[in-house]
Amino acid sequence: MTFDPSVLAGLSATEAHTRLVAGEFSAADYARALLSRIDEVEPQVQAWAHLRPAHVLAQAEAADESHGLGEPDGPLFGLPVGVKDIIDTADLPTEDGTVLHAGRMPGEDAMVVRRLRAAGALVMGKTVTTELATYAPGKTRNPHNPAHTPGGSSSGSAAAVAAGMVPLAIGTQTNGSVIRPASFCGVYGFKPSAGLIPRTGVLTQSPPLDAVGVFGRTLSDVALLAQVLAGHDPKDPLTRLRAAPPLARLATTDAPMPPTLAWVATPFWERVAPDAQAAFGELVQLLEGRIAPFELPASAASAVGWHTTVMEADLAGSFELEYERGRERLSPSLRAQIERGRAVSAVAYRQALARVPVLLESLESVFEHFDALVTPATLGTAPRGLDTTGDPVMCTLWTFLGMPCLSLPLLHGENGLPLGVQLVGRRGDDARLLRTARWLVGAVQAAA
Repeated sequence: MTFDPSVLAGLSATEAHTRLVAGEFSAADYARALLSRIDEVEPQVQAWAHLRPAHVLAQAEAADESHGLGEPDGPLFGLPVGVKDIIDTADLPTEDGTVLHAGRMPGEDAMVVRRLRAAGALVMGKTVTTELATYAPGKTRNPHNPAHTPGGSSSGSAAAVAAGMVPLAIGTQTNGSVIRPASFCGVYGFKPSAGLIPRTGVLTQSPPLDAVGVFGRTLSDVALLAQVLAGHDPKDPLTRLRAAPPLARLATTDAPMPPTLAWVATPFWERVAPDAQAAFGELVQLLEGRIAPFELPASAASAVGWHTTVMEADLAGSFELEYERGRERLSPSLRAQIERGRAVSAVAYRQALARVPVLLESLESVFEHFDALVTPATLGTAPRGLDTTGDPVMCTLWTFLGMPCLSLPLLHGENGLPLGVQLVGRRGDDARLLRTARWLVGAVQAAA
């Protein structure tokens, strides 16, 4: 049977999985359709660091063989997934976006990759990251306009999903590296609570801040992928031995009553682009009766500085070897971060981290009255030019506090580029956040 590659490549992950399990098309058919799409758009988007079509098809054919033998189909059966090139894969290089790690072949898969494979997914390839997942851009361009940045550091993961090259992708966030590119590329991005998804086998930047996140074309897609990846890993001390929350189920379940939302302009509202301010003004007006303004504690504005103290001190420690042996091959921005981090005192570092529980406690009251916070994901649409990945400041507070965040592709700027709505939940309450997002997406789409 012949399938139109463009039709298959346009399916969401959940749609594709349902049809794969039903036998409407094979995993190999689906992989070939996505590879055809990659041939079409990759020269412009440049989302992939490592892609071996024959390897993808071999995985797909093995999945079809297992399916034909009646073996159980996993929740990601036959779904190709893009994996950020700071996440270890035993069968593909992991070069971390730096020439200092060129040709690096890990000895084993990261925990999240092991969970992908166990769930029946195919590793499509490694997606482009910025240099050591910091700020120096890679080669990737925004699929909506190649003259604009896709964001970073999970540049390739967001762009590959947005361009229809893969239905799902994994990224990471230490500041705004999932939410920002999701907003700029117009896809769903989910950065879960600290400790929900293990980071074993993922490049370490800052242990208190690093998080694995996911990209997809629908809310159900990101919930499905996060559900597979979530869970305790004894090698990651931030994870806990407890049942994983029902992410996939609640992302497709209506709330018992319409949620109430808190509108948070943040202390950086004056830096938000005028067209983005206008778009969010219209959103708040649309949600009248279900949304009310909430002012963050005065200390929230200081979180950016505390986050910088922690992140840069940890960068100095995590990348000490790269700095000592190859600093001349690091970007000026990364060298500067490492050098500032080397000057951070132990007292300043501990004082900054000590602010996390204090700030979290000060935000508890908001969740007594509201289901989630609504705030911009970025300062505006993707900036023009490829020498920057954009400002992550609208994400910094929530990452510092380990709170779950979603970027929902619900708005557009005057230039037609996507503009994400950031939805933030109570730390550890990821499933409820996804259910609230379902209502919000439905409300906006119904009014469109």
